[in-house]
Amino acid sequence: MSKYMSLIRLIILSLFIFTQTQADTIYNLIKIPNLEIYDIKTTNKLRYLYAKKPFTLGTEKNIKCYNSKKEILDQRYEIIKKSLNRYDQEFLKKINLKYIVMCEDLSISNINTAGIPDHIMKTLILDIKFNENYFERVIHHEVFHIINDSFKEVFNEKVWSNFNVKEFEYAECSTCTDKLGLDTYSNTRGFFTEYSQSTASEDMAEVFSHLMIGVNLSSPDPILKKKIQFIKSNLLKIDPNFIL
Repeated sequence: MSKYMSLIRLIILSLFIFTQTQADTIYNLIKIPNLEIYDIKTTNKLRYLYAKKPFTLGTEKNIKCYNSKKEILDQRYEIIKKSLNRYDQEFLKKINLKYIVMCEDLSISNINTAGIPDHIMKTLILDIKFNENYFERVIHHEVFHIINDSFKEVFNEKVWSNFNVKEFEYAECSTCTDKLGLDTYSNTRGFFTEYSQSTASEDMAEVFSHLMIGVNLSSPDPILKKKIQFIKSNLLKIDPNFIL
């Protein structure tokens, strides 16, 4: 009986050491604590990680996110994986995206956000409890920020801003404005959503995300038509095989 109990203890200890080693390895790679592997056997080689416990990031510790219930994690993972399978391994390499971190109630300085992209660490943190009405779209929105950050010279904000009417001006930052609505306009007038009007980069991300989910574009307005062509043509500069 004592030998049996000793064996059990040894197995439990081994599992603990393996899990801790795994967590330490993840932290050394992307500098986010309290993560565990969810799925790494993916066709496009993305590594999916999840928060085992809440974590805090940033020099001012102002980025926070929390662990989720398994049923929510499993449900949202299927949506995330389906969306991100649109991007092949070669494209993900070019834009510097390798790790997807899943957690809930993600915030920066107590302001909730759908995602935090970091092309330097090749990481995208996603709030899996973000509004389900927009969830699939915001996944692609956040991916575009990775693309944009990796290819700033391609997605030139000055060129983009010139597509708008002369009297229009973006805000200085996406949190410096009350233009936060994510509902798609029925009458676009150069913008897909209210949030599109916050900054040039958010506008680009909104156009890209709408294209990725296959929004009806049978007759876009003249301004939006130019923006759509800009996104499409510049994506092909990055990867001639990319398909929207």
